[in-house]
Amino acid sequence: MFPALLGNGMHCPYCYRSFRAKEIRFRCSGRVGTKKRCETKLDRVLADQMGDHDPQYPVFDGDGRKSTAVHDACRAETHYRVCPRCHSQLPVQFGQIDSKLIALVGAKDSGKTVYMTVLLHELMNDVGARIRASVLGADASTNTRFENVYQHVLYEKHELYRATRTASAEKGGRRPLVFNLTIGGRNKVRSTLLSFYDTAGEDMNNERSIDQNVRYMTSADGIVLLLDPLQMRGARPHADADALLPKLVSAEDSPSAVLANIIKQLQGSTSVKAGKRIDKPIAVAFTKMDALQGSLPPGSPWHRTPPDSAVYNEPDSLEVHRHMQALLHEWAGRNLDETLANSFTRYRLFGLSALGESPRLEGEDTQRVSDRGVQPHRVEDPFLWLMSEFGAIRKTTKPAGE
Repeated sequence: MFPALLGNGMHCPYCYRSFRAKEIRFRCSGRVGTKKRCETKLDRVLADQMGDHDPQYPVFDGDGRKSTAVHDACRAETHYRVCPRCHSQLPVQFGQIDSKLIALVGAKDSGKTVYMTVLLHELMNDVGARIRASVLGADASTNTRFENVYQHVLYEKHELYRATRTASAEKGGRRPLVFNLTIGGRNKVRSTLLSFYDTAGEDMNNERSIDQNVRYMTSADGIVLLLDPLQMRGARPHADADALLPKLVSAEDSPSAVLANIIKQLQGSTSVKAGKRIDKPIAVAFTKMDALQGSLPPGSPWHRTPPDSAVYNEPDSLEVHRHMQALLHEWAGRNLDETLANSFTRYRLFGLSALGESPRLEGEDTQRVSDRGVQPHRVEDPFLWLMSEFGAIRKTTKPAGE
């Protein structure tokens, strides 16, 4: 989301505002110094920007390029560095390791929250083992919310989430989940900060809503756009008989409308010159592909298990891309494909299933995971492609098995 190493181009992983390294401020540690101990009180900046009203120790100026500073008021040393714009505490190695913002966007009911939860769960388990990676929350709030809110609902209660509230409906805005991804190599390890901001579908369906997410979108190094093929009139008739079909969304929530709004916002906010493409990689992933697998040809590359390798397999990815491209044209989505090609310098199509099979409806509005549990298929593909584009993981051009 933000290359943290660029001195004039740092972006906070929580509020996505930019600043220079020396502008980073410090928060008093609360320890006893040579003077009177500081007291906690409401941090109005943190409360207004992030909705955090818990009492905090004072924030003070210092040289943010250094790892520590001494608070003049109490003469105690602190290593707590905070964003000068929102006063969120920055991760320990911020400014010393790569930081990438993955903007996760999509239309209403496209499965963004489920996808994010399953992706992170896989990175912490099977996929992480495959690419020799570990994932840890960068702050206590991320650890607590991911475990108690996201994983608990899906993996323990076996329920799908209620609709995500819009950013405007949450006082102070929505706080991102920030993780430290560490990938092991032969001679060294590489750490990357990842910041995920779970937008509501309504945040992407009109200009006023999108404006509230401008910082998030424009600060992003890469975008994962989730589209529900069951919302495409050309794909919907091909759904399996036992698939749980969502209600058709309005025209303003359609895949093409969401893409058009994203492109318009990026072109306006990043000053893309007329006739030029947006230089930001976008992974366009069609979710809920399990509901359509009965209509896929037996040799479909989507059915394959991704290569069991620590490197990203480009030939396998391109095969899936071309297959999804052909399906998209069959689903009367040729215009969507052409729009992507004409608007972005780099885009890749993916198909995935976060759950493995359609959920079942319980009562009027509760959707539950299948009794067989969460069985994801290719959820990691869009993320790993972006990470390979960033150079965070290695890429191979050799077909799987060679």
